Amino acid sequence: MVKLLYCWLCQMEIPMLEDHEASDVLEKGRDRERILKRYCEVTGFEETNSNAVWHHVVSLYGAPCSSCGKPLRTPRARICAACGTQVAR
Repeated sequence: MVKLLYCWLCQMEIPMLEDHEASDVLEKGRDRERILKRYCEVTGFEETNSNAVWHHVVSLYGAPCSSCGKPLRTPRARICAACGTQVAR
């Protein structure tokens, strides 16, 4: 099942790839068309920028913020970039 997460670069919710899906999609190397086609097959979302697919991977993001629910920008983030809430460690 595809996971929708807020993408900080795209500034919208985007279907994200799990690591094993990313390996499959991005193994197409630098062939822009093949990356976009495979991403659409996996997620059902027609991305137009093949470079964006590289940051549409769940493991690159942190847990959801306990206050606003947006994902932390990285798994190691200590503060939510969206609302400023400090992450308890």
